[in-house]
Amino acid sequence: MTTPAAEIDIHDDVVDRLIRTQHPDLAGPLSLVANGWDNVIYRLGTDLCVRLPRRQVAVDLIVNEQRWLPVLAEHVEVALPLPVRVGVPGEGYPWPWTIAPWFHGRTVADVPPCDRSGIAVPLADFMTGLHRPAPPDAPRNPVRGVPLAARDEAVRQRLRSIPRSADLLPLWEKLAALPPWQGPALWLHGDPHPGNLLLDGEELAAVLDFGDLTSGDPATDLAAAWLVFDENAREVFRTRVDADEVTWERARGWALAMGTALAAHSADNPSMAAIGEHVLGQVLLT
Repeated sequence: MTTPAAEIDIHDDVVDRLIRTQHPDLAGPLSLVANGWDNVIYRLGTDLCVRLPRRQVAVDLIVNEQRWLPVLAEHVEVALPLPVRVGVPGEGYPWPWTIAPWFHGRTVADVPPCDRSGIAVPLADFMTGLHRPAPPDAPRNPVRGVPLAARDEAVRQRLRSIPRSADLLPLWEKLAALPPWQGPALWLHGDPHPGNLLLDGEELAAVLDFGDLTSGDPATDLAAAWLVFDENAREVFRTRVDADEVTWERARGWALAMGTALAAHSADNPSMAAIGEHVLGQVLLT
């Protein structure tokens, strides 16, 4: 399967008119950077970017980012894509949109897994800072932060199209049967894969794309141990986050769930497909 089709045509002229109408002081050269699952991203000048939903399902997600990222930034040391300006519907475009900083660097997805160990500690520290009790009006996400068993049907369906399902299905059944999180609902990033982590040189410079922002089981984010790292760096990460055994095993289950999604839905995105291949191999190790 491939990236979902856009539900609206977003092109340079529309984005330029939106900016010139609503935030004319920021108008400048535009270049298309990404046309992802949920959003289109343009670079604006040298230091800004524009993020616009391409599907209705992403509208609430970008509103959540606009509302909550300034709150969460107070608790973490790593830079977040805080809104510089907020856009509203106009010029034929029907949804809210955001102007955010443009971070210079490369994503962790562009670095071989064996060379990522240097961010194990800062990524663990980011999650420790983020994982604090969320308020009752925090965003809800039906596919993140929930009990693993709630993802059973979707994971089983994806496993049918994955070659290693004979090894992965028994592991999934074991992990999905673990006791669910019993603590308070904690703030979660929700999608901690290597494409959402930015490096400046060898340092973790920013954590991107909070579209899956929600609250619930911290094991959801700790899945990064398998999504991002190899065995050695994973142990460094685990020691730093100090997760109990059951939470750590649920994190492995979340990594398997996310890995099947990446493996099953990235036929047109080699980078995401490679992440899926990596994580499914890692969960079988430990």
